[in-house]
Amino acid sequence: MSAEQAAALIHHGDHVGMSGFTGSGYPKAVPPALARHIEAANQGGQTFRIGVWTGASTAPELDGALAKVGGIEMRLPYQSDPTCRARINAGEMEYVDIHLSHVAQFVWFGFLGKLNVAVVEVAGIREDGRLIPASSLGNNKTWLDLADKVILEVNSQHPLELEGMHDIYYGTALPPNRRPIPVLHPSSRIGERYLHVDPDKVVAVVETHLPDRHTAFTPPDEASNRIAGHILEFLEHEIRIGRLPPSLLPLQSGVGNTTNAVLAGLDRGKYRNLTAYTEVLQDGMLEMLRSGTLAFASATALSLSPGGYREFIEHLDFYRQRIVLRPQEISNHPEVIRRLGIISMNGMIEADIYGNVNSTHVMGTRIMNGIGGSGDFARNAYLSIFMTASTAKDGAISCIVPMASHVDHTEHDVQVIVTEQGLADLRGLAPRQRSKLLIERCAHPAYRDALTDYVERAQASGRAGRGGLHTPHLLQEALAWHQRYEDTGRMLPG
Repeated sequence: MSAEQAAALIHHGDHVGMSGFTGSGYPKAVPPALARHIEAANQGGQTFRIGVWTGASTAPELDGALAKVGGIEMRLPYQSDPTCRARINAGEMEYVDIHLSHVAQFVWFGFLGKLNVAVVEVAGIREDGRLIPASSLGNNKTWLDLADKVILEVNSQHPLELEGMHDIYYGTALPPNRRPIPVLHPSSRIGERYLHVDPDKVVAVVETHLPDRHTAFTPPDEASNRIAGHILEFLEHEIRIGRLPPSLLPLQSGVGNTTNAVLAGLDRGKYRNLTAYTEVLQDGMLEMLRSGTLAFASATALSLSPGGYREFIEHLDFYRQRIVLRPQEISNHPEVIRRLGIISMNGMIEADIYGNVNSTHVMGTRIMNGIGGSGDFARNAYLSIFMTASTAKDGAISCIVPMASHVDHTEHDVQVIVTEQGLADLRGLAPRQRSKLLIERCAHPAYRDALTDYVERAQASGRAGRGGLHTPHLLQEALAWHQRYEDTGRMLPG
């Protein structure tokens, strides 16, 4: 049926699980049609809002279109759309920020309520009813299993040669009947190539021919290249002293120019036959696969630039032998991450002098995107690396602060922090040792004296009996830098 007819099967108050992960494999026809239905209903004096559950971020045709007409009551688990972000921060949309590995099990546990409708994009439907997945898997398996009604978008833009690239594991169970997940290597295949769906639940099939959202990456700037250089030097040091093997350990990297710069640096080095066990496959990993630096990559979705997507399509036979896409409950599974010994590299908004990391909120109250999978990897990785430029807003904001305005990753889960200024290896250090190293290695020179002054006065206050000396703080000043920025547009006075 048409997208408009399919959209009419979704009702006010429904929880709708939609496919999609970082702009890949999201439904492209039904959400805009649904937005038109919602807009017409709201203009007619009715209230029409739904809950939107996905794998991660999607695209303007989904998040943007529904947010623009005020059609989203609640969103989870991750978003990056500017209209969504504005409505969330204005209090017009509820947002539940969840670790990506938790979403599927939360739905199975019933923690989030009933899933009414699934809208899932696929590359094709086989004669036996099995579904050929598209360019991402995310939570699609769970949506198809648990939704009362299923709407399928069959997108012929996806080549059928994607068939065979996926590994959908149907062996998960609820407590107390869980068993170990037998992923022993990033290349392990433990499941099936196809998604299953009960045909009695399929209420609509909509045919489309529309591309994924392929966002061009800007070339790495000087700060990104310097951060990459510090990380590469650190990895070489870890190999020399025997804490890493010459072939490293499986890599995980968040999306962005800095991680692409790190991957490019690895590709220029002496490394061969590396592996990746990550969430998204970026351009940098395609280049590493082509050169032989990377032997195999496991992910849950593609996140490619237009040029990267063309490369992927033109050499699909090559990549299908070297890439596997899994459901995110497997790609982000904490036990698998810990057992494989992942090297995790993720971005952050700010870190405080003791190593607590904020990766989600600006000035403590305004959500940016969400925690995504960074928590899944940071807490369980062999090496947990967070990186950012040392300043933002042309130097008005320091990304190393006395106290983080919001904490997503506590000091217990953060091992290495890197800025363009340098790298701080925090492993085995007590809080006051951490603060000294972070200020010396990672803070921008314009902020080092102010940070040192804060620490010294906090320690003096502790010695005078006003507070403790384990993690010294001046509580009346701890967030003063953020408040000063809100008041004056700069963290430093003057």
